[in-house]
Amino acid sequence: MSNTVAPMLSVFPSRALVDENFKVVVKNLPPGCPVTLHSLHQCEDKYYWEAYGHYTSNHRGTVSVTDDLSFGGTYTGKEAMGLLWSMRPVPGSREGLRLRRRNVCSPLLVNISVYRGHVVEGFREQAPLASSLTERWYMAPGVQRIQIREKGVRGTLFLPPGPGPFPGMLDMWGGGGGLVEYRSALLGSHGYASLALEYFAPGEMKSADFEFNYFETAFNIVKYHPQVMPDKVGIFGLSLGAVLTILLAAESSVIKPSCCVCISGNHLFPRGMTIKEALNMKSPKIRLDENNYEIWRDMGLPIPDDPTHKIDVGRINCPIMLVNGHDDQNWATVESADDMAQMMRAAGNLHLLTRLHYPDAGHLIEPPYTPHFRATKFVKDTKEKVILLWGGQTKPHSDAQEDSWKNILAFLEQNLYSSPTLKAKM
Repeated sequence: MSNTVAPMLSVFPSRALVDENFKVVVKNLPPGCPVTLHSLHQCEDKYYWEAYGHYTSNHRGTVSVTDDLSFGGTYTGKEAMGLLWSMRPVPGSREGLRLRRRNVCSPLLVNISVYRGHVVEGFREQAPLASSLTERWYMAPGVQRIQIREKGVRGTLFLPPGPGPFPGMLDMWGGGGGLVEYRSALLGSHGYASLALEYFAPGEMKSADFEFNYFETAFNIVKYHPQVMPDKVGIFGLSLGAVLTILLAAESSVIKPSCCVCISGNHLFPRGMTIKEALNMKSPKIRLDENNYEIWRDMGLPIPDDPTHKIDVGRINCPIMLVNGHDDQNWATVESADDMAQMMRAAGNLHLLTRLHYPDAGHLIEPPYTPHFRATKFVKDTKEKVILLWGGQTKPHSDAQEDSWKNILAFLEQNLYSSPTLKAKM
């Protein structure tokens, strides 16, 4: 660069919640200069993730990722957050990786750099023109993280800053098991007292305690917390967690959720059968794609006519939101949602149902700007490690994550808050 002034890269805000937008701007370039914007993150497992876009500076020698087109890279077009949502493991990484934050008390650190020319590889072997480190947080300042070991229930409660009382949330993840905290931390940052519930250890579904009592007890731990509004508690589930959410909303006589959000779930739960038994019954329908990734969606097809093979969703009496992707390769969630809508119409409670469905989105619809994982490693309850195909195409899946999150927060605010919610900012 013949410029006498060194190129300058800024990221604003440099500290933000993971669902907040940032602006990335490069100044002091020669006009019409080809450059590559690159993001790099080292996850807790020490794997590197990256994204990059190719830009050309304008007549003032400036590139703005928000306003300018990327002509190539891991994303193209005008994509303000492409440097995050299009992240993928660097070449040569192990197959089937998934980026999930375990320690929510510290930020994801993302190094954003600008390189001379349109670079496609070897970023770490060359010196950038300028760099900036940005922090992406799941927990806003003042959010409390409280370990729960009470009445047999295992989980982590996130309390928003301030005295409350706050609306409450029971947050359940899927069939991978374990304690997953990051969505609850983010809900805590948006003003909800959210309990991330662990209901079985990874690969331990056969010993999972799917007794109603466990989930009802967990719900009541949230409901009766002194900083929670007892009549404003919802349930949020993804995948298997969404199946359990639907089951609790329809069939529990003990708890009455104020609303439910179900991402990539279904209502196919045969009466008197454990989830493990139900899955084993359908396991011959698992097939492999050309990469030997397991596709599970056929296990849900055809949707049974027999009502004893389904949760009686006609008994749901709270607002419920279903969020699904048409390219979900793990479960036939859109077909299941169609059937739920028919059942609810017949029962007269269809007015309680809100549906979001997205073409070319897959199963793992996460908070916005989370990278898209089309297929990742999964430990089955036989301890066998496989790669599951979740589905989705990166750009439409990422758009679905951003759009659904805005709609989910609006739905929760409408049903759980009587006044405007706390707007958390870093």
